[in-house]
Amino acid sequence: MAARSHTERICKPLETEDFVVQPAVDISPPKWHLAHTTWFWEEFILAPYLKGYTRFHPSYSFLFNSYYNHFGERVLRLDRGNMSRPTVEEIFTYRRYVDECMENLFNAGSLPEGVTELVAIGINHEQQHQELLLTDIKYILGHNPLFPAYDKGFIETPRPYSGKEFIEVAGGKYTIGYDGDDFSFDNEHGVHDVLLNEFSIRNSLVTNGEFLAFMEDGGYREHNLWHSDAWAWVNENNIRCPLYWHHVDGNWKRYSMAGIEDVNPDEPVTQVSFYEAFAFAEWAGMRLPTEFEWEAASEQFSWGQRWEHTNSAYLPYPGYRKPEGAVGEYNGKFMINQMVLRGSSVATPAGHSRKTYRNFFAPNLRWQFNGIRLCKK
Repeated sequence: MAARSHTERICKPLETEDFVVQPAVDISPPKWHLAHTTWFWEEFILAPYLKGYTRFHPSYSFLFNSYYNHFGERVLRLDRGNMSRPTVEEIFTYRRYVDECMENLFNAGSLPEGVTELVAIGINHEQQHQELLLTDIKYILGHNPLFPAYDKGFIETPRPYSGKEFIEVAGGKYTIGYDGDDFSFDNEHGVHDVLLNEFSIRNSLVTNGEFLAFMEDGGYREHNLWHSDAWAWVNENNIRCPLYWHHVDGNWKRYSMAGIEDVNPDEPVTQVSFYEAFAFAEWAGMRLPTEFEWEAASEQFSWGQRWEHTNSAYLPYPGYRKPEGAVGEYNGKFMINQMVLRGSSVATPAGHSRKTYRNFFAPNLRWQFNGIRLCKK
């Protein structure tokens, strides 16, 4: 219930009109997030396990399915913003209905076998969407011509970084993956050893000032710094700066959750794609860490304000087996054409980060609170 309440608190600063906007295919309207996280509880737990359960609405299974083929047809992702109905008020009613039914299930006695594990997945699923809610809200408001603030008190860099020293990490065998008793996702499983050469990794993230130097040196115009796909992306989309940056009267501004502000050269750069992170590293004569290097070194530096790009493709660990049923669609089928990010961000809910967490996105996407950490070549 704490997780469910937090989702709605994130939406408190919004106006009703904000709940339905979908300015890009990768962005989901806040109303859809509110409904889909509720759909998860209804489809995965209530419908199969609560005796006599009556669905809130017969069409919601179709309207708010995301990508689960196990549950049948669904609305096209691009069409989520076209659903002016059901109303925002109806979706909040839907949430209350499902929450009450979940409480009835909990109060009915011992839970059926397997439900406890599904509840844990559901809580973590809701937390994932809380982060997506914030990043999607930023995209929605950040593409509004008025650039309205989400929350003037929202600080995107709560802890300042200092220093640009490199940490020397010894070569050798390192154990990778989650091996604890708390919750973890299946893509973290398959604990295994990797052999790493000695490497040097920076103790802080790349700053706005450093990235601005890359821009001013023609980084977005030098094809030698970019992968072939990335160079096509840069030119086809006329990419010349990080997402939310604007050149106004000779000065660089950026849209933050607190509204338009001057680019702070000392803050870690954010909302850059893997393509941009790789090109910056090339320009700097450095490289991005692999996800295994990042995990091996993670206890020696501060992390948690930006998801950190790695130079690792999102692939299964040795011995990975996709779970049966709908739960198997959660991670395994996305292990293609994605890059791994490690750590967490300022938008990540409390208790939802660990050094083994494997986030993943396509290399051109940049609407997450992500950042760049360098290794020496």
